Amino acid sequence: MAHAEREYLPAAGRHGHLSLYDPFVKLLGFDKARRVLLEQAAIGLKHRVLDIGCGTGTLVTVVKQLHPNAEVVGLDPDPNILKRARHKAERAGMKVRFDEGFGDSLPYPAESFDRAFSSFMFHHLPLDQQEPTLREVRRVLAPGGSLHLLDFGGPSERDGWLDRILHANDHLKHNAQERILEMMKRAGFADARVVTERKVVGLVRVVYYRAV
Repeated sequence: MAHAEREYLPAAGRHGHLSLYDPFVKLLGFDKARRVLLEQAAIGLKHRVLDIGCGTGTLVTVVKQLHPNAEVVGLDPDPNILKRARHKAERAGMKVRFDEGFGDSLPYPAESFDRAFSSFMFHHLPLDQQEPTLREVRRVLAPGGSLHLLDFGGPSERDGWLDRILHANDHLKHNAQERILEMMKRAGFADARVVTERKVVGLVRVVYYRAV
């Protein structure tokens, strides 16, 4: 399904920077941070897994490598980045489905998945799309399913200088934990909570969320 009529922020910030995205993400330690997210999710033998805003497909490819019997789907609105994602999965010999679409209008029936992931994507969403996206995730999760969300922490008195620079960005000013947790609850999730926080490259604070 084409979504050319809607605007979105590409994973690399600009379309022309796409070739630099994977090396930059690896340098900052985001791939390692995603591994922690996967461990928290406790993916089962035949779970159906959705990654919203899958970008170049790193997380879904790793999921399929670690859980070959799982059904794995990556969703992103950017057709160019999906081409890279498909190539990455094919190169790794992994069978992953990639769909073009937006989080606030997921193209899947209710109760289609057991696990849903969002990593370093949520802050990219316009404020008026964040809660609708969480509601859509809640809709497509099966009973007992869970959302595992990883993103930059919102402004805090504990922030270092790099965190404060990041929070000058409009996309991160409203990324407070309390706000995200409250939206999860309003979207119909139970047991919405912060699992842990950590620093990537020892500087930037990231937060792990879980909601059932």
